[in-house]
Amino acid sequence: MTTQTRLDSEAAAPEPEKRPRPARRRRRITPAKVLIWTGLILATLVFIYPFIWLLSASFKPRGEVFDNKIIPETFTFENYLNVWDEAPMALWLWNTVLVTVLAAVTVTVSSAMVAWGFSYFRFRGRNFLFGIVLATMMLPGAVTMIPQFLIWNSLGMVDTLTPLWAQNLFGSAFYIFLLRQFFLGLPRELFEAAKIDGANNWKIFTRIAMPLCKPALIITLIFEFQAAWTDLMRPLIYLRDSDNFTVPRGLKALLDQYGFGGEWHWEIVVTASVITTIPMIILFFLGQRHFVQGIATTGTKG
Repeated sequence: MTTQTRLDSEAAAPEPEKRPRPARRRRRITPAKVLIWTGLILATLVFIYPFIWLLSASFKPRGEVFDNKIIPETFTFENYLNVWDEAPMALWLWNTVLVTVLAAVTVTVSSAMVAWGFSYFRFRGRNFLFGIVLATMMLPGAVTMIPQFLIWNSLGMVDTLTPLWAQNLFGSAFYIFLLRQFFLGLPRELFEAAKIDGANNWKIFTRIAMPLCKPALIITLIFEFQAAWTDLMRPLIYLRDSDNFTVPRGLKALLDQYGFGGEWHWEIVVTASVITTIPMIILFFLGQRHFVQGIATTGTKG
């Protein structure tokens, strides 16, 4: 068959029929959906209004902080410049970041190790010991507050940052329970196969178990990061020197000095509050996917 004949036959061949695209299903707007969306929007506004008010007040001069207007009548950036002169915010932020990172990492690693022991190893009295660990969650913080202070005071650690994070070296009962439930959902045959291949318990834990429970580890990090970042009680107990203050302790000092100390510089207080709140918003925005995944998967394990 010549080239011209092949071209003529291809031109004469009928074109394949085009299948019609399936029509998109239109979502029906029902009164129930409208009611649900309205409720969600109202709930969202209720939750974000305090921060919107705080953000708006940080751009107002002193006399207009409490005028309750979302859009400032007099817009100024001076508050964000003055707050660094009125307080050592950079030093407080650094102290907070240091304490928060150390607290989050130590409690995540230590809790994961304890949770792995309770989920993987079989030994007599395991459930009884795990029950004792859970029972410590029922103790109010005020019960252990004084003994812990006496211990750190005898070690000469008062007025240092160490007591704010070193207690996490021993794990947390809540995080142990959270991670144990996730470890119990992992296939045990996988660990037995790794042991046959020559892996010891430490390699099984670090190279197999921990990567598989990444969502649960991330949610533990986020929970503890938020708890350590906003913790005020322990800094109030252990910190005396302003150079060691964390952000919550520094905000308390600013509130005492400028809020109720007679100077009434509320614009400084609200501006410092905005500066310390923004990192938490960024953290939850970046870890939102892992946060939701960790909550969902952990709730279905075990």
